[in-house]
Amino acid sequence: MALLDEVKLSLRLSGTDFDEEVQGLIDAARKDLIRIGVIQEKVEAEDGQLDPLIKRAIITYCKAEFGYDNPEADRFKASYDMIRQELSSSSEYKAVPVDEAL
Repeated sequence: MALLDEVKLSLRLSGTDFDEEVQGLIDAARKDLIRIGVIQEKVEAEDGQLDPLIKRAIITYCKAEFGYDNPEADRFKASYDMIRQELSSSSEYKAVPVDEAL
């Protein structure tokens, strides 16, 4: 299943009315993970190859950011922040800076 479809399912969305907004959130989540140092290849992997923890982070980010009146937004944001912190501190997911690789 494509990531867009999985995120839409988690947001309880059907149809295509919000596809552009949801795809924008997916892209923003990926960019945020790369920005904090998660290995880009892992974050940008094809849907079938996407690491489950990275997928969970992206879905949780989308659940936190989608819509204007989401009473659970703060809970999802805290959950995303926790997953994000774990990813950024794990050697399995953390990109090695060029100067440290030498």
